[in-house]
Amino acid sequence: MIEVKNVDLKIGRKQILKDVSLTMKPGQILGLIGPNGAGKTTIMKAILTWRFIDAGEILIDGETLSTAALKDFGAVIETPEFYDYLTGRENLELLAELSKPVVDDERIDEVIALVKAEDFIDDKVKTYSLGMKQRLALAQAILNKPKYLLLDEPLNGLDPRGMKDFKDLVLEIAHNEGTSVLISSHLLSDLEQMFDELVVVQKGVVTKTATRAEVDADEKSLEDQFLEWTEN
Repeated sequence: MIEVKNVDLKIGRKQILKDVSLTMKPGQILGLIGPNGAGKTTIMKAILTWRFIDAGEILIDGETLSTAALKDFGAVIETPEFYDYLTGRENLELLAELSKPVVDDERIDEVIALVKAEDFIDDKVKTYSLGMKQRLALAQAILNKPKYLLLDEPLNGLDPRGMKDFKDLVLEIAHNEGTSVLISSHLLSDLEQMFDELVVVQKGVVTKTATRAEVDADEKSLEDQFLEWTEN
């Protein structure tokens, strides 16, 4: 379980996160929703220790976050990077060799099948569409069977078919691999069919947290509920 407790973070004199708290439970898909610039990416970077927090704490299974704990994480943050002159498989093989412990060929084949990349995985990455690159990025992120997967706006730029396929992949990873997923978007429709719990972030502040059960118990649509949560 990941616990973000009362986290403040500044960049220079600018307050980016203020008293942010959220909990990512085992096997859960936690949706992080808010406008561009709300602080969603910064929350993820703080969890990954890519940004140092000024106050509060981040706990992993009750222990203070450490570099050693990062082996349990997979992430796709901002624009994924690949060696374009290599094939998708070669990119995965290179990452597998650098992993500790080293990932075997069986696991590589397993993630290729899981993200449904068999048709293009042996083509050069420079020929890939955005949707293909997103699948490869996801394959890289889950190669080590992470306990926690952080996905920052992964649906940006995908067409409707690509969005549906990616959502199905995230659900399959969470349900079949037992991975806890933190996924962000500025569009409610991106997260509506996936989340177990939703966290609303505005101007660096968590303004609402709602479970799927709480959302479903309300007679209003999720869109109407969201408008109420963000009207102030």
